[in-house]
Amino acid sequence: MKSLGLTQRLHVSWLLAAAGVGIVIGVISVMRAPYGLFAGWMWLGAGMVLALASLVGARRWLVVVALVGGVLVGLWRGSVGQIGLEHYQTLIGQMVRLSGRVLEDPDVDKKGQTVLRLGDIMSNDRRLPGSVWVVTRHNQAIKRSDVVTVRGALTDGFGAFAARMSRAAVERVTREQPGDVAVGVRDWFAERVRRYVPESEAALGLGFLMGLRRALPLELMTALQVAGLTHVIVASGYNLTILVRLARRLFVRVSKYLAALSAGVMIIGFMAMTGLSPSMSRAGLVAGLSLAAWYYGRTIHPLVLLPVAAAMTLLINPQFGWNDLGWQLSFAAFSGVIILAPLLQRYFFGAKPPGVIRQIIGETVSAQIMTWPLLVASFGVISNVALIANILILPLVPLAMLLTFVVGVCADVPVVAGLVAAPTTWLLQYIVGIATWLAGLDWAQLEVNLSWLWAVVVYLVIIGAMWWMRRQTGLRLRESNVVE
Repeated sequence: MKSLGLTQRLHVSWLLAAAGVGIVIGVISVMRAPYGLFAGWMWLGAGMVLALASLVGARRWLVVVALVGGVLVGLWRGSVGQIGLEHYQTLIGQMVRLSGRVLEDPDVDKKGQTVLRLGDIMSNDRRLPGSVWVVTRHNQAIKRSDVVTVRGALTDGFGAFAARMSRAAVERVTREQPGDVAVGVRDWFAERVRRYVPESEAALGLGFLMGLRRALPLELMTALQVAGLTHVIVASGYNLTILVRLARRLFVRVSKYLAALSAGVMIIGFMAMTGLSPSMSRAGLVAGLSLAAWYYGRTIHPLVLLPVAAAMTLLINPQFGWNDLGWQLSFAAFSGVIILAPLLQRYFFGAKPPGVIRQIIGETVSAQIMTWPLLVASFGVISNVALIANILILPLVPLAMLLTFVVGVCADVPVVAGLVAAPTTWLLQYIVGIATWLAGLDWAQLEVNLSWLWAVVVYLVIIGAMWWMRRQTGLRLRESNVVE
């Protein structure tokens, strides 16, 4: 062991990363195990003992111990999250009545139907774990945190959803008082913006600023999807990163404490406004960890940050790891931004820091490379215009967010709000025009058949290319930080 360097000391962060990888493996592996098989406290205890023991020793060979400890903790957490899911199997194929709390903002699908994600499920006075995907033609205004009672035929779920219900009838919508305060504040602010900005443009600006996408016209939403731009109008890490970087840069000259405090408030406020979707859970956690590291003058290696953040999100909600495509795409895109993008910049352009345009292009290309195998294997299509659309639109998103915010703040001062609303509307109309034009091109999308096996092979090739660029450039990936 000594000759191989296995007894050399290792920074504790790498052992935390190994434990994080183990937790992710454990939670995902539970999908193949009987319900509740590892739910006993002994699995958690054994995993914690191994993980803590590895941290105390902090030697290279203890990486394996940390990994095994993480796997045991992950198996326990996943099994605990499974308990009760077996009850859905007795309801599949039957007409049932369920009540649940709306977890995220409702969506509208291509058929104009409302899509709800329900949690805190109750059926026949029995509380069921997990979440249910519900599609209904009910047009009554339903908001996040409302308690909805639906009736319909229950079918097998998909991804992280234990079951789904199509063509559901909504029997009751209950809104507790004061309800979701953050949603109330968001809707109040949105109405102020709509006083001065036309409906479609206001919906787009509010999508940028708050991830409020339900008000978007279906045609515009489809155009944004074809153009590869949905990541900027849904609640995502991109929007949050803009806000955190802005807060840090505005106040860092006053004091580092004020910069960290304001950025932290931005993180909490944005997550409260948008809800805890898989992508937002990842984005908020990563931004918070990176902000804390920056404040204390430390850096976090991306290969440590990624598994630790993934493990923490799965410990909070193990269902994210059970084929939740949003969770998978979120971490794939983020790995592209903080690992592949810096490597590409250094490999092709040297040590010179990238400008705004080059950074946007690099991060966009990198995120698309890392998400492309997942998207193609899942949907069989890719956007041929995504890079062009992102280059033409992404540099303007921060300005669109700022102008939309100013319009809402100044809504009670008609002269100022009116003056700001004009350029806001023009800018948003330009973005709508570009997205619609690109999405309408005959070659905007390409159908590609890619099996999951080939998707894994593609990822292995990408990882090999990153390893090669890392060796050739000598880049210190530890210098990557999403808040700077």
